[in-house]
Amino acid sequence: MKTLKFKLYQHKRNRHLKQTINAAGIIYNHCIALHKRYYRMWGKHLNCSKLQAHIAKLRKRNPFWQSVGSQAVQDICQRIEKGYQLFFQQHKKGAKPPNFKKVKKYKSFTLKQAGYKFLGGNRVRIGNLVYQYWNSRKIVGNVKTLTIKRTPLGELFMFVVVDDSGNEPIIKSEMSRIAGFDFGLKTFLTCSDGSRIESPEFLKQAMKAIKQASSQHSHKVKGSHNREKARKNLVRKYEDVLHCRHDWFWKLAHELTDRFDILCFETLSLKGMQRLWGRKISDLAFGEFIQILEWVATKKGKMVVFIDRWYPSSKTCSSCGHVLENLDLSIREWRCPSCQSVNGRDENAARNICAVGASTVKLGDVRQGFPAIAV
Repeated sequence: MKTLKFKLYQHKRNRHLKQTINAAGIIYNHCIALHKRYYRMWGKHLNCSKLQAHIAKLRKRNPFWQSVGSQAVQDICQRIEKGYQLFFQQHKKGAKPPNFKKVKKYKSFTLKQAGYKFLGGNRVRIGNLVYQYWNSRKIVGNVKTLTIKRTPLGELFMFVVVDDSGNEPIIKSEMSRIAGFDFGLKTFLTCSDGSRIESPEFLKQAMKAIKQASSQHSHKVKGSHNREKARKNLVRKYEDVLHCRHDWFWKLAHELTDRFDILCFETLSLKGMQRLWGRKISDLAFGEFIQILEWVATKKGKMVVFIDRWYPSSKTCSSCGHVLENLDLSIREWRCPSCQSVNGRDENAARNICAVGASTVKLGDVRQGFPAIAV
């Protein structure tokens, strides 16, 4: 499966799609209210099929709801069902149940098998109207779903999920081009070959402009036209940071996959790290980079390996294997009491991650469509 993103042309007919998103938000909130009411009355969870049948009856009486396709309504019910299932399974881990959303902040609706048709070129028919989009790439494969998403700036994007299982690469591993990487706060990535990759920290660079835009927004009168202009200006500041970061991530992912065939990383508790270091972890966005790296590795036929987060990569000497009992985070360099070698904390961890990752990969290992494996 692959998701393709296209931007729709700005046109006055786009207001119909925005009205459809608003209607989907109203239906979503109504479904949440039904779930809560049903649980208060009967003390049990509302079945998804019953909810879909009830919403289908209500939809026939409400012309505004009819702007949302029947399959999009079914998708809303199914997403709420998945959200409640996740809550019941992982509520002890902090998962929250689905809740109400502001209609003006509701983002998207999804069509599965009907309600849209690609007309060739850069034209697509959604409902009874034809829209144009920036045709930046060809749609190869069977189209599974089409999602229309609205950004905080009011722009519309089209996400197309296609099945391209016939084009999956075969991964051929070469142990001579394997490397381990250690993620850090001061240095974004430290490679086992000694090289370092510093993060530009785009959010930190733009923080002054963001604070100024946020201050201007807070001083405007609520509901005024100037406040809306200030809100869009603030959103643009954040989007600039996001776009710069993603561009750097894609370029770095291509650079690393060109240099190495197997890339080894350590799984990290990013939520726990965010509680400790807050905005710093959000600015580094290591989780987003790993997702992009996995996608690029799949495309190029490379492999991404993850080792267990509890492996003492920083406390283990990469030369002799001696493991320290304690190693404080403030200590960036330490001498091994066994072999007397001096180990830099990040470089030593990267070499250990590379060694553990290499021990789990077999020569000639061939995997189709699953380049990321956990150890």
